[in-house]
Amino acid sequence: MRATALTVPEPRRQKFLPRNFDLTVWGELKPYYDNLLGRPIQSVQDLEDWIKDRSELDAVISESFAWRYIKITVNSGDKEAADLYQNAVQELAPRITSFENQLNKILVDSPYKDELKQEEYFIYLRGILNSVDLFREDNIPLATDVQLKSKEYGRIFSEMTIGVNGRQMTLQKAGTLLEEPDRNYRKGIYHKINQRIRKDALHLEQLFDDLLEKRDGIASNSGFDNFRDFKFKALGRFDYSVDDCIDFHESIQFEILPIVDDLNSFRKKSLDLTSLRPWDLHVDTSGKAPLRPFEQTDDLVEKAITCLSRLNPFFGEAITIMRDKGHLDLESRKGKRPGGYNMPLHLSGIPFIFMNATNSLNDMRTLMHESGHAIHSLLTHDYELSSAKRVPSEVAELAAMTMELLSMDHWDIFFQNEDDLKRAKIGQLENVLKVLPWIATIDKFQHWIYTNPDHSRAQRRETWLSILNDFTSSEVDRTGLEQYSEYLWHKQLHLFEVPFYYIEYGMAQLGAIAIWKQYREQPEIAIENYLSALKLGYTRPIKEIYAAAGINFDFSREYVSDLGKFVKEELVILMKDQ
Repeated sequence: MRATALTVPEPRRQKFLPRNFDLTVWGELKPYYDNLLGRPIQSVQDLEDWIKDRSELDAVISESFAWRYIKITVNSGDKEAADLYQNAVQELAPRITSFENQLNKILVDSPYKDELKQEEYFIYLRGILNSVDLFREDNIPLATDVQLKSKEYGRIFSEMTIGVNGRQMTLQKAGTLLEEPDRNYRKGIYHKINQRIRKDALHLEQLFDDLLEKRDGIASNSGFDNFRDFKFKALGRFDYSVDDCIDFHESIQFEILPIVDDLNSFRKKSLDLTSLRPWDLHVDTSGKAPLRPFEQTDDLVEKAITCLSRLNPFFGEAITIMRDKGHLDLESRKGKRPGGYNMPLHLSGIPFIFMNATNSLNDMRTLMHESGHAIHSLLTHDYELSSAKRVPSEVAELAAMTMELLSMDHWDIFFQNEDDLKRAKIGQLENVLKVLPWIATIDKFQHWIYTNPDHSRAQRRETWLSILNDFTSSEVDRTGLEQYSEYLWHKQLHLFEVPFYYIEYGMAQLGAIAIWKQYREQPEIAIENYLSALKLGYTRPIKEIYAAAGINFDFSREYVSDLGKFVKEELVILMKDQ
């Protein structure tokens, strides 16, 4: 089956701003806001034209800010890029936020807004109404401080290295060495990584305290009892509640964690260990050397294009266009910020993928994941409203995590050896299950942190260890490693930079399993449903988008149990001959 052939996206047609407009200073941008603020709106058509011009302005600003962020992540030492990003956050964003609120009020007060087509404007309007309700002028400087300060986390981690065999290595690259067969070597690497992180523990604790105080202030200014409740509204969580998150925590603890215990028990037995330690969790249970699915990043890209093209030619074409445009920055290097992302570019249309490849199985999975995001971006490019392209994370991550699982049938492109292919699939499915308790741990911890903002560091540490224990496999022996465990949360970027944005990965992971289960039964229908859901962008509520994919948005123990059992059954089949 083939989706509509993909041609290189045309940049969005600009009617309101000149095609060559380059955002540099506020004085060049302000006239367009003044135009929108002063324009008479005397009919529904006037209002629609006004909304579309405003959306064009938003796309121009969004793309300018996106490139500034890309440039500070590809090279954290680029002073000019850092200055431009800081200018965007400190000088441009506060003014834009203030003007955006004025525009929101014009829309909310317009007598014509109720005559807009609900099918096209429902999601957009509820978002605008939410923004007006939340806006407080006093929060603009606080939000600016938080945005700048939170980026300090990425800078700290990007500069962390350890010495391995006489050379310095980023922590991200060093992490791949935990897959090596030599147990003593893995143990040494594990200690080096965690000792290095501990060196900055006090710095990171102080950074977090500062962010916590400012975030609590933002919530208080907005009339909320705590930052959690504020953030749920700010994230536009219209389609689920705090109670749904608590259901997720419980379902993962009682339905998925026991399966993870079984997997770790199998791991301990396969490795012939009397005690399974944290440095034993990433090595292949066969005892073989780690899988190397590619040699150089060019090789990774070529293989990914072939793999995705087999699944659906449209998918491979998307990555080809990005490669040809130079919108792939994949290799790991010193000074490059950690992590990976897909940056949608709402104006030009061709997204940008950033990651830190170190020739590991995880790199291949990461590119499959980010490719899902990129394909999602391309499928929504033609929407005139930028809001339709800004999909909520519960949907964005569904696109990405599903791509990881759907692509597995074509991983023989990376692994010609049948045994290696099975090992790769086992690693993927183990990761799918094992990440869920960690996601629940981080999310539950955030609920406590932000509903108890006056806690001490000692209380925070005690609560963290208690929650970590609830979601940690009983098969893993962490004796003597308490000095690492107490600060293990420091590794999670989301806690510092994007609070409460993490459980979406778990929700989407469950959705991805459900689509993959459907794919096992009816592959062509599953791909059609997947594409149908992605093409909706954010034009419908989350539950309706999941329904378009042929799945449920459900965190009940019964539903989660069924999905967990399905993955376990697939693992049993793969492990049978191992």
